[in-house]
Amino acid sequence: MSGSQGVTALCENPTEVFLDVSKLLITYADNILRNPNDDKYRSIRIGNPTFSTKLLPVKGAVECLFEMGFEEAETHLVFPKSASVERLKQVRETIASERDQRLGASKAASSQQSARAPPSPAPPPTPPSASSAGSASAAAAVPTPAPAALPFTSSSVTFLRTLQSNFQHVLIYESPELQQKALNRIPHELLRTRAKERLKQAKDADPACTLGEEDMLVLDLLQWFKGDFFSWVDNLPCSQCGGATQPSGPLPPSNVDLRWDAGRVENHFCHTCQLSTRFPRYNHPEKLLETRKGRCGEWANCFTLLCRALGLEARYIWDSTDHVWTEVYSQSQRRWLHCDPCENTCDKPLLYEVGWGKKLSYILAFSKDQVVDVTWRYSCKHPEVLSRRTQVQETWLLHTLNGLNATRQQSLGAERKQQLLQRLLVELVEFISPKTSTSGELGGRISGSLAWRVARGESEARNTEGDAQKCVFIPTKSEKEKKLFHICYNIIKNCYFRQSNGQETIPGWQRGAWRTENMFRKEEQDWQMVYLARTKGSSSGRISWKFNCAPVGMKIKSALVRAFSQTFHSGSIRWSLRSAETTIEFPGDGELNSYSSLSGGKELIVEAELTGGEGEVSWQHAQLFRQSLKDTEKVLFEILVEMEES
Repeated sequence: MSGSQGVTALCENPTEVFLDVSKLLITYADNILRNPNDDKYRSIRIGNPTFSTKLLPVKGAVECLFEMGFEEAETHLVFPKSASVERLKQVRETIASERDQRLGASKAASSQQSARAPPSPAPPPTPPSASSAGSASAAAAVPTPAPAALPFTSSSVTFLRTLQSNFQHVLIYESPELQQKALNRIPHELLRTRAKERLKQAKDADPACTLGEEDMLVLDLLQWFKGDFFSWVDNLPCSQCGGATQPSGPLPPSNVDLRWDAGRVENHFCHTCQLSTRFPRYNHPEKLLETRKGRCGEWANCFTLLCRALGLEARYIWDSTDHVWTEVYSQSQRRWLHCDPCENTCDKPLLYEVGWGKKLSYILAFSKDQVVDVTWRYSCKHPEVLSRRTQVQETWLLHTLNGLNATRQQSLGAERKQQLLQRLLVELVEFISPKTSTSGELGGRISGSLAWRVARGESEARNTEGDAQKCVFIPTKSEKEKKLFHICYNIIKNCYFRQSNGQETIPGWQRGAWRTENMFRKEEQDWQMVYLARTKGSSSGRISWKFNCAPVGMKIKSALVRAFSQTFHSGSIRWSLRSAETTIEFPGDGELNSYSSLSGGKELIVEAELTGGEGEVSWQHAQLFRQSLKDTEKVLFEILVEMEES
């Protein structure tokens, strides 16, 4: 049939797949042809298991239905009264003809007879069943668009395929063999020992602490995963000379690539060697245990598997604005915790909207038993988010999630179903009230190169005046009682450790900074060194940290500061301490020095200004906290503030 792109696409499937799907399509058409006045045969429920599992995933199948004349309604595909029956017959006959050829001459006659006398109609689609899962979305009055000239590009069909693909993919994590392979890669005994130590510190600092060992295990797993196991890829080094490469379009995947679900292969081209270095974007977590590199897709994919291997309940989080991460269920807190392995971040859900400046719309959580719309956990601007949710109707999304969950949960016992329902109800209550951001959620993205982050608009958050958001350390109740504030920064782990607050971890050098200007973190893989420096091409850089004890009725008694920096050639670094009217310059020599002259003040600002240097690499001639990547426990920046009643 001329111009039938749907049938053409359908014919590209293997014969066995084509025969199964074509039989179903012909049955749908014959039901209408045989019963033209019966409405029940003109409607196909999208959540129907037959439709969603046997027809929807197959290339060209839904497109054929649209070409027959079906149109998209909220929860169904509908063949309207105004649709052309002749068009339906034409598409049906084209499919039947191809089916006859594939079945062979012996079945051709039978198929032709079937075309002249349509068989008895198939049972009508079953009504939607009640489900315990769904979306917390409010219904948006967004009309479903009429099918375009090529209706198979319908947004809801695309969206549904994304849902099904992710929902099917997470079942890979449940393979016992794969979980054992993952467990063999994890230093799980060491991580559990660290988790016990971390929990003890937390309970020593706060006897009322109700957190569990698994909560701490998640933190240690995140830290190990980012610091020791997985690596980020912007552009791979040239496989011949080791030099820089540039992205240069896609390459065709090999059979090995396809075996590991790498349908997309990037070409990282070296202009010096004129050589291409292939970067397959593997989507199978077993392969990622071997390669241990990638971008957020690979990071979240592999990290979610590791969580499941450790016995943690985890789910894969898909964000339609191009990011993915993980959530882990906390038994002690009875809630899901946001975990981003790329950023070594836990329980900072507003990071993306507030910290990165993302314009969120749809965020879905996928586990082995359930898919949930969790968008509202990650936003403090619900009306804005709702205004952007125009890809599908809210009622369609709710009904579709209910249908997917009902199908997946058919084999579950009553106790597990009740557990999932209770958890969902807790989430829905949580989603009702938008959150308030914390200091740890205000920083920009740290994974990926600066250019990549800037290109995506995720380098830092902006407030209404256009200034970067700022972190100010204010004593907690525990710190006030101890009259001590103590924070360290480890540049290898790229984390701040708030020692006086139960070993709180703040990942990312930007997250704990008050102000930054032209600064970035540099890892030298050849020299195996890491440091903070000013950005390339800038004449100066500045970073500062701020502590304020006034809000809790305290003042500074004394301050101790340790900072280490190095300069080369004509590079220069000026370190200073400021409190009220007092400004003190101090050396960045790595020694812990006490400054009692700051006594009586209520604010403390520590600042480093980087200038000077020679030539194109002048930015490299002034470095903060330079140290070997092998010295994982060394701390080169530390602030201790003793406090007293104001």
